[in-house]
Amino acid sequence: MSRRNLLRGTAIGAGALTLPVLLTACGDGPGGNKNQISMGSNASDAVPKKAFQAAFDAYEKKSKKTVKVNTTEHNEFQQNITRYLRGTPDDVFMWFAGYRMQYFAEKGLLTDVSDVWESFSGFSDALKDQSTHDGKQYFVPYYYYPWAVFHRKSLFDQRGYEQAKNWDEFIALAKKMSKDGIPVAFCDKDGWPAMGTFDYINMRLNGYDFHKSLMAGKEAWTDNKVKKVFDLWRELMPYYQKGALGRTWEEAGQGLQKRRTGMAVFGMPHPGQQFPENERDDIDFFAFPEIDPEFGQDAVEAPIDGFLVAKKSKNVDGAKDLLKWLGTPKAEEIYLAGDPNNVAVNEGADTAKYTPLQKKSAELVGKAKQISQFLDRDTRPDFAQTVMIKALQDFIGNPKDVDGLVNSIERQKKDIFSQAVS
Repeated sequence: MSRRNLLRGTAIGAGALTLPVLLTACGDGPGGNKNQISMGSNASDAVPKKAFQAAFDAYEKKSKKTVKVNTTEHNEFQQNITRYLRGTPDDVFMWFAGYRMQYFAEKGLLTDVSDVWESFSGFSDALKDQSTHDGKQYFVPYYYYPWAVFHRKSLFDQRGYEQAKNWDEFIALAKKMSKDGIPVAFCDKDGWPAMGTFDYINMRLNGYDFHKSLMAGKEAWTDNKVKKVFDLWRELMPYYQKGALGRTWEEAGQGLQKRRTGMAVFGMPHPGQQFPENERDDIDFFAFPEIDPEFGQDAVEAPIDGFLVAKKSKNVDGAKDLLKWLGTPKAEEIYLAGDPNNVAVNEGADTAKYTPLQKKSAELVGKAKQISQFLDRDTRPDFAQTVMIKALQDFIGNPKDVDGLVNSIERQKKDIFSQAVS
């Protein structure tokens, strides 16, 4: 199945562990105001927060109901999602497709919204599959965004840099930037940004099927194929900006905007949200470079975000009514008008007003042969958060001991994947 067809049928990262911050909703409880729907939001950054509000405002005008948005900082939301869903969650909450949705469906923490899907059009079978667990739908997709190597067009023009097509060209470009005093942007204070680089190197070196199998716990992290991923990654590290473990993704995006860095492996919204509106046309990207010609640039990382209804929702009818609106092309169009850093998933959405970056993103994904969702979405959340965040941060801090690193990951993987999901 082509990536375009996959999106027609199917269509940002967990943070490092911290002390728990309780996510709480402000619902009315049983018998309360059924014309008010609470929304648990992880859209704490200004651009998506405003764009979501525009979509909710349109729903309120249409339905005469109220959407009460409870926003929690993005990483805190993800770190405490299980506690949130087991406590007093909002009626609807923002989350991710695929494994991250299926995991909580298996735990019995989500409400079946299969009846809502009966009213939808414009979503492919593949997209429905990404929203389904055990034959039932639990997720309503809203947009997707690709990961790639982002940079400023004007900086490349000014310095004579050329987009890299393969790994050797990529390293040569990073080396040239370094000589010019311009490092490659890199950050991992949040715990998830480095996962994108790991995913791409693994898929380019070992192929999509191996990557998916590794994420599913079916491959050994001590395999030489995995060790080679870290060995290759280490080639790039001398050209990174220093202090990655103390830098947030917002700060890394700002560095790119201010021309302090030359390029970054990011998701489309990450640089976009840090650029003023009048500079966003200067953002460009190229697909993560080829490493092994057998796999080329076939796979693209393109996470899908959307909405779910908590099992403990106090207003299920209102929640489902809101989802029916959010699943329409019009709702997507309203959101994307305020946040052009993503791409619509509904075939009926109007793409005539897409920016050049959105059009190029849709083309990149459309040509891809496989799609990945992101490391912390393609594997068990407990493995991603308790093992891989620390493991990748340890590697960034000490990239020399690859054997010790993969041995530690493999021991923990065996323990976690031997446990039942519930």
